[in-house]
Amino acid sequence: MINLENLVFGYSRHYRLFDNLSLQLGAGNIYGLLGKNGTGKTTLIKLMSGLLYPQGGTCSLFGNNASKRYPTDLSDLFIVPEEFALPSVKMDEFVKMNSPFYPKFSETGFRAYLSDFEVEGNKKLHTLSFGQKKKFLLSFALATNTKLLLLDEPTNGLDIPSKSQFRKTVARSLTDEKSILISTHQARDLESLIDNIIILDNGKILFNQPGSMATQKLFFGKTKHLDNSAQILYKEETLGGYKFVMPATGQEESVLDLELFFNAIVGNPGAIAPYFNN
Repeated sequence: MINLENLVFGYSRHYRLFDNLSLQLGAGNIYGLLGKNGTGKTTLIKLMSGLLYPQGGTCSLFGNNASKRYPTDLSDLFIVPEEFALPSVKMDEFVKMNSPFYPKFSETGFRAYLSDFEVEGNKKLHTLSFGQKKKFLLSFALATNTKLLLLDEPTNGLDIPSKSQFRKTVARSLTDEKSILISTHQARDLESLIDNIIILDNGKILFNQPGSMATQKLFFGKTKHLDNSAQILYKEETLGGYKFVMPATGQEESVLDLELFFNAIVGNPGAIAPYFNN
């Protein structure tokens, strides 16, 4: 679906945000794009969708140059940005104006998603809270049934029950023909949802593999006292002790702590990366 080859991009002639970055996204996956604020997650989404143009390398969308923004490609792509403005119209009018651009839009699915998120009525969009606006836009996005869905910080503005519902709804919407990319720095919100982890830092992809690979190669644990003889690759002090990452022994598989894994890779890539290079 998406193929980036040796991508080069920067907002200034004197600084490149990406330099020879390569990445491929296939169908049937929920990708989690993780990175600190300012690492270029939103910029990468704009490049993928043709809203920004590469200064070098290539970016293809469904096999075509993403910068060309062919209507047939755009009808199979939907973006939910982190920051957005909705027009001062009623919900039904928004759907009437925008759904024709998406041939696979499902009115029935849209109403079901609104119900899942507990958004009721046919209210004017500008009267909704930010959280309600986000749930409305997510419902519309899922109802388009596009092959590719790009979500930038989708859980911002959602309360705890809505975040839980978001995970259930997105997981249920995935098919073998679709792909969903979720950009976030809220790792804990999404660790049970994403199946492929992409970690971006300093313009480079530090990790791009299924989350299951992390628990095959590494052990994630918590203890009151660290064993100085253990091969600790990364540790964090926490309430009542420490959280740590160490090589997996093969005797016991741990549960992935996505936030800890992200911090370990970004904080000590030299120690973690060798376990995934083969």
